[in-house]
Amino acid sequence: VLPGGVAVHTGPSWEHLRGRYIQRGCVGATLGPHFAEDISLLHGLGINFVLVPGTHVQIDKLLSERGRKAKYVGQYRVTDSDSLEAAMEAAGRIRLTIEAKLSPGPPMLNLRRHGVIGHWHGLVDNVASGNFLGAKRRGVVHGVDYGFTGEVKKIDVARIKERLDSDSIVVVSNMGYSSSGEVLNCNTYEVATACALAIEADKLICVVDGQIFDENGRVIHFMSLEEADMLIRKRAKQSDIAANYVKVVDEEDHEPSLNGKGHLNGYAASFQNGLGFNNGNGICSGEQGFAIGGEERLSRSNGYLSELAAAAYVCHGGVQRVHIIDGTVDGSLLLELFTRDGAGTMIARDVYEGTRMATEEDLPGIRKLIYPLEESGVLVRRTDKELLEALYSFYVVERDGSVIACAALFPFPEDKSGEVAAIAVSEECRGRGMGDKLLDYIEKEALSLGLGKLFLLTTRTADWFVRRGFSECSIESIPEQRRKRINLSRGSKYYIKQLQPKHAGVPVNNFAGR
Repeated sequence: VLPGGVAVHTGPSWEHLRGRYIQRGCVGATLGPHFAEDISLLHGLGINFVLVPGTHVQIDKLLSERGRKAKYVGQYRVTDSDSLEAAMEAAGRIRLTIEAKLSPGPPMLNLRRHGVIGHWHGLVDNVASGNFLGAKRRGVVHGVDYGFTGEVKKIDVARIKERLDSDSIVVVSNMGYSSSGEVLNCNTYEVATACALAIEADKLICVVDGQIFDENGRVIHFMSLEEADMLIRKRAKQSDIAANYVKVVDEEDHEPSLNGKGHLNGYAASFQNGLGFNNGNGICSGEQGFAIGGEERLSRSNGYLSELAAAAYVCHGGVQRVHIIDGTVDGSLLLELFTRDGAGTMIARDVYEGTRMATEEDLPGIRKLIYPLEESGVLVRRTDKELLEALYSFYVVERDGSVIACAALFPFPEDKSGEVAAIAVSEECRGRGMGDKLLDYIEKEALSLGLGKLFLLTTRTADWFVRRGFSECSIESIPEQRRKRINLSRGSKYYIKQLQPKHAGVPVNNFAGR
């Protein structure tokens, strides 16, 4: 049991993160008392962290104490000499605080009990900071002189990775340095997105002071990149940041991704080290990077839409998963990474990538997948006519133009239930969790249709479904409309699973980490 009361399965749920790069942006959030301990714990398990602490709250507080008022235009702070002094002071204080919190060793009583006192005379975590960030003045944009506000120009990837390889936690300040020797105040999210793309981070974790809810007041635990993109676009008329995101993603004259991880829908948010971002970032021409901030973010008039836009932006650039978590909740980092539903919101480009509703063009691919299972008696044999009639109840996973997996969901709205059928994965893709992802996708679809439970008939795959939360039931639990069509001669067994909005998907012990 780890700090925060989280039981962690010592299998692939954390092992798959060993040696990975995790970019964490802590943007003005008030952190729980054990947050630093959780980072130390994960670092000890072999996970590499780059921390980008936010400073805008502290800067505004210092300015207020000195009788000055913060000024924002769009997403950027206008940094005059007083604001720059406050920014440097805030950045220094925060860096020292982080280093101090990551330095304590384990309690001496624990060490004495295990006889390892001699090994713990030094500091626990080696924290590295420095001038990793090159910047240039933002200058005058549409008549506004931004003063000492900077834009990200270069991330020193080589030195950051060198520190990570030497087992250090790296802290990257939002204070950048220009080629003329100036200190410039950069937008923290612009720095975080630049770092995540430049070092090719596996995850970006945004630590905020709340959670993302849907219109019914429920925490949104997962969104695919496509779902996040759709939600942001719906808000584009209400939010400058959302409109900015749409402008950047829809840019026609895009360049190919430079980080080698590919992209969706033809767009890649790529950071060209030494040049900045390839497409610029803003409603106004000349802006660079994906900065979020200003009055819209401070007022929270659009909730955490700003953070969601930044998350989708870096996912487009190749970062596989972004987590937005509430830093005020103790243990939220561990809960998010090591439990099935997490503690915050995960945006992922890899989980359901290529999954969609079937079309007539998919018929040959579906037939190819299910034919061997029909021949062996695992699936009920369907004629071409029956398969065509059921086609629009099928979902497929497509990769490189080929259907590599399929499954069907047949809704029974009057019973608020749905039948799962015909789950099949191509032989070369088995053992990679493809079936789990399809089942998880179908459960999400069932919930979106207002269904409260799923059922299935099986003769030879019961164990697989039991491990995924299904339990055996009697034929009376099957909707009457479906019971009339059951072929009793097959001797099928019946299984059912109750769906809960928070727990739909694969149980914790079958999920290899978020």
